[in-house]
Amino acid sequence: MTRTKGMSWAGGVLYLFMLLLLLGGAPRASGTVHAVGSLLALSLLVGVLRRMPLLALALALSGSTAVVVGTPGSARTSLSVSYQGQFLSYLAVDLVLGFIVATCTRRASIVAVAVSFAVQLLVIGGFAHGDNLTVNGVIALLAMAASCMVGLLRRERREHAVTLRSQEVAEAVTAERLRIARELHDMVAHSIGIIAIQAGAGSRIIQTRPAEAHEALRAIEATSRETLSGLRRTLVALRQADPGEAAPGRSPLGPSPGLDDVERLAAATADAGIRVEVCRSGEQRPLPADIDLSAYRIVQEALTNVVRHAGTGRCRVAIDYGDQELSVEVVDDGRGAAGNGSAHGFGIVGMRERVGLLHGRLSAGPRPEGGFRVAARLPLPEPVGVPVEVR
Repeated sequence: MTRTKGMSWAGGVLYLFMLLLLLGGAPRASGTVHAVGSLLALSLLVGVLRRMPLLALALALSGSTAVVVGTPGSARTSLSVSYQGQFLSYLAVDLVLGFIVATCTRRASIVAVAVSFAVQLLVIGGFAHGDNLTVNGVIALLAMAASCMVGLLRRERREHAVTLRSQEVAEAVTAERLRIARELHDMVAHSIGIIAIQAGAGSRIIQTRPAEAHEALRAIEATSRETLSGLRRTLVALRQADPGEAAPGRSPLGPSPGLDDVERLAAATADAGIRVEVCRSGEQRPLPADIDLSAYRIVQEALTNVVRHAGTGRCRVAIDYGDQELSVEVVDDGRGAAGNGSAHGFGIVGMRERVGLLHGRLSAGPRPEGGFRVAARLPLPEPVGVPVEVR
C-alpha cells in the first residue's frame, strides 16, 4: 500500500516536471505539439487518478491551462490556426472528468464539472478571438459533454452489474434456504409421523399387551436415533466450510439416502402399521446423486402423507428405471384428500420444488376409485457412450 501511494505521488510530481520541460525545452514549437505532449503526460497521473481523482483533476487542469497560457503567441491579437491547437490539451481534463463522473459521488462529479467548465470557458474566452472563440468554445463544450456521457454510461453499467450481483446472491440464499427447508421437512416429518403413531398405539396397549407396547417403544427409539443421526449429518454439512473435508476429530459425513434405501424406508413405515409394497421395473443402475436423493425424498414424503392422512393399512411404491426418465409412483387406497394435496401442508410443495429443479413433472391428487396418488417423472441425462476402436 505504501509503495503504491509513493508511486502515485511520484507520478504526479513527474507529470508537473514533464510539463515544465515541455514548455521550457521547446518554446518555439506549435500549440498542437504542446497539447499532444500534455495528453501523453497524462498517463503519469494514472496512480493519482485511481487514489485521489479530484487531485488528479486539479493537476490536469493546471497543466492544461499552463500549456494554453505558456504557448508562444497565444496572447497575440491575430492568431493563426496553428496556435489554436493548444486548446487540445483540455482533452486530458475531459478524460479525467469522465473517470470522476463514472466513479465518484454525484456531488463530487457536479463540482468537478462546474469547475472544469468555468476554467475552460475563462481561458478560451481570454485567449481565443473572433470566429476562433466560437469554434473553440463549442468544441470544448462538446468534448466535455461527451466525456461526461461516457462516464455516466459506465456508472450506470457498474451500478446495474452491482444490482445483478446482489439479486444473484439473494436468489442463491433463497434457493439454499428452500433446499435446507425441504431436507429438514422430508427428513423429520416421516420420522415424527411414525413416532406419533407408535406412541399413540403404545399408550393404548401398555396395560393390556405390554409385549406389543415394548415393540412400539423399540420402534420409537430406533426411529428417533435415525432421525437424530440424519439431523447431525445435515448440521455438520452446514457448519463445514468445505463439505468434502471432515473436520479433525469428526467422523466423515455419511452418504445421502437414495432409492436403494426405499426397502429400509418401507420397513420403518411398516412399524407404523402401513404395509408398503415396493415394485421395481426397468434396468436398475446408478443414478445421478441429485436425482437419486430427490426420488427418495419424494417417496419418503408420500409415505409420510399416507401414515398421517390416508387411514389405510397398505400402499404401493412403483419405481421404473426408464431409458430417458425415472418414474416414481406412490398409491394408496385410503381416504384421499380434498383438492390437489393442499391438506398435506408443505409436503406437496416441497415435492413440486424438487421436481421443478430437475425439470421433471409431478402429479399429486385423489384417485377416482379412491385413495391418493403421487407420481413423479424425472428426466435422466443422456448416457455417455465410450468409443469403440474398430480394427
